[in-house]
Amino acid sequence: MAELQTVEAALAALLRDVTTTPAELLPCEAAAGRVLAEAIEARLDVPAFDNSAMDGYALHHRDAGKRLPIAQRIAAGSPARPLAPGTCARIFTGGEIPPGADCVVMQERVEVEAELAAIPPDIPAGDNVRLRGRDVACGDSLLSAGERLEAAALGHLAGQGITEVMVRRRPRVALLSTGDEIIDPGRPLAPGQIYNSNRPMLRRLIERFGAELTLVASIPDDPAGTRETLGAAALEADLVISTGGVSVGEEDHVKAALESLGQLDLWRLAIRPGKPLALGRLPGREGREVHFVGLPGNPVSCFVGAWIFLRPLLGALQGCPALADLPCLQARADFSTRTGPRRHYMRVVLEFGGDGIVARAFRDQNSGVLSSCISADALAVIPADSRVEPGDPIDCLWLRVE
Repeated sequence: MAELQTVEAALAALLRDVTTTPAELLPCEAAAGRVLAEAIEARLDVPAFDNSAMDGYALHHRDAGKRLPIAQRIAAGSPARPLAPGTCARIFTGGEIPPGADCVVMQERVEVEAELAAIPPDIPAGDNVRLRGRDVACGDSLLSAGERLEAAALGHLAGQGITEVMVRRRPRVALLSTGDEIIDPGRPLAPGQIYNSNRPMLRRLIERFGAELTLVASIPDDPAGTRETLGAAALEADLVISTGGVSVGEEDHVKAALESLGQLDLWRLAIRPGKPLALGRLPGREGREVHFVGLPGNPVSCFVGAWIFLRPLLGALQGCPALADLPCLQARADFSTRTGPRRHYMRVVLEFGGDGIVARAFRDQNSGVLSSCISADALAVIPADSRVEPGDPIDCLWLRVE
């Protein structure tokens, strides 16, 4: 365990034998952000009938170039009557194309006088017509299992008249903080104390990654209290997260408690920031295993670890592939740096221009400088034992995603 492990080894250990959370039936209006537990097939054609893409006049293309009597008026939601040859219909956007018509001429191109419409020549069949089933045909795959129900997906369901869906239960997360010097905002600081910045930061990220925080607690700085708190948290959660207490100091008891209660899969990573990170399992209810992630106490290390490790783990628990990997953009560095034996995740701002993307690094990359994470667009991935100069291509993990 003394050897530093790679990010790839950590992810493999973290995601091994992950079991998705149970499914539950929810009304669609309560399912925003949830992950589908089963595939859904289309029940209806969308659109349900041929309809007009604009306000204009419906006719058969053979009658283009003529002055046609206006035989009917078709608004959206009104039934259309069959159209006799040599006539046209005044039609509005979304209106049903009447039998006998196969195109629509926009109203700006038509002159109307004495209920006769002068139609321009050379109108092709199908012009300005949205055909039945153009978006979705009945029986087609509408949404796949593992799809996260965001705005467009919810609209897709509503367009089928679907009111309930089977989704994965949100993973239940216990968030524990170590350190007697860490106190919650709202209390006066005593000498040597600091406010807990990791807790609200992780709460928001946990919610963004689709989970719910069901337990928040502090771990006392003693071995027995640490074991008791970890054991109790594992009975209430699918994932236990701790911040701090996983280094090698005399007051860092989390690693030893994890080994005594469950198993330690991996400890100490070859990354910067975030070397003191622990991954393992704890015994939960009814003999099931509960995942454990021990994040470092430094706030930037905690932030980076959440994106790199918590996001894919919570995605796997929900069966959501979209949460597995952060989008990777290639940019040109505007900075120089040299790494040692650890991979460096640098906070950068990305500037998009005609000649590509430029990554501008924050001047102070210390793991305690949380302000660098506020406006960071991405984490620039700098390999171990490498040197980067201005203009060099670098991979950047995009953080502006849900």
